[in-house]
Amino acid sequence: MSEIDWSRLKASEIRALAARNAIVIVPIGATEQHGPHLPSMVDWRCVHEVSHRAARIMEKTTPTVVTPTIPFGMSEHHMSLSGTITLDYATMYAVIRCVVTSAVRHGFKRIFVLNGHGGNTTALQNMIGELTVEHKLPFATGTYWDIAAKSIARLLEKQKALLHACEAETSMIMAMAPELVNPDELSQMHGPYIPGLSAIPTVNEGVYRWRQLSSRSPIGVIGDASTASAGKGEKLLAAISADVAEALVNERLWSEPI
Repeated sequence: MSEIDWSRLKASEIRALAARNAIVIVPIGATEQHGPHLPSMVDWRCVHEVSHRAARIMEKTTPTVVTPTIPFGMSEHHMSLSGTITLDYATMYAVIRCVVTSAVRHGFKRIFVLNGHGGNTTALQNMIGELTVEHKLPFATGTYWDIAAKSIARLLEKQKALLHACEAETSMIMAMAPELVNPDELSQMHGPYIPGLSAIPTVNEGVYRWRQLSSRSPIGVIGDASTASAGKGEKLLAAISADVAEALVNERLWSEPI
C-alpha cells in the first residue's frame, strides 16, 4: 500500500507523485460548536477521515496524495455559540491560494479541495474558479455530503441529508472518537430539520438572508442525533469515501476543457 499522506512523505517522494500526475486532495473543514454532545473538531475530523479513506481507495488505480487538513473555515454564523474559530473570506482565500499554488509549483496539475463545512461551500466555488483562471489548470472542489447525498440518505433513519451535529455527524464521531461524545445528551439533541441557515418558515426558499445558527437552534443542533450510533457512523464513512473516490478518479473531471 502506497503512502497517501503528504506530511509523511519525503520531498523526493512528493516529486515522484507529481511526475506521475497524482491527484492532490486538500481537505478543509471548520472548528466550531456542535451542540452540547459533540467536540468542536467535527467538521475537520470528518473531512480528514473521508479524504484519507478515499485516497486509499483511489491509489489502487490512480496516484493520490492528501495534504494536511485545514482545520478552520468560514464559521461566523456559529460565533454566537461558544467554541468556534472563524476565518473571513480574504484569509481563507489566502490559505487556499497558497496551498494550491504550492502544489502547482511542485508540478501537480490535478487538485481537488474537499470541503467538510457548509459555510465554506459557496466561497470555495468562487475561489476555485479564480484559481482555475489564474493557473489555467482544471482544479475542482466539492462538499463530501453533496457528493455522497444518495448514499447518506439511504443510511439515515430520521433525516434525508447530513445537517449539523445531527444523526450523521454524531454517528461518524462515535465511530472515530466515541470517548468525545456525550451519550447521555443524545435523546435531547434535536433541532429544526430545514437545511440552510437562511431558511425562514413561510418565506420563499429562493430568498437568502444571513442568520446566526443560534437564531435557528439555541442548542446549536440542526437535525436529530437521537438515533446516532457508531455502527451507522462506520457505514457512513465507508459509503461517503467510496463515493468521493469514484468522483475524483472520473477522468472527465480532469480532461474536460476549462
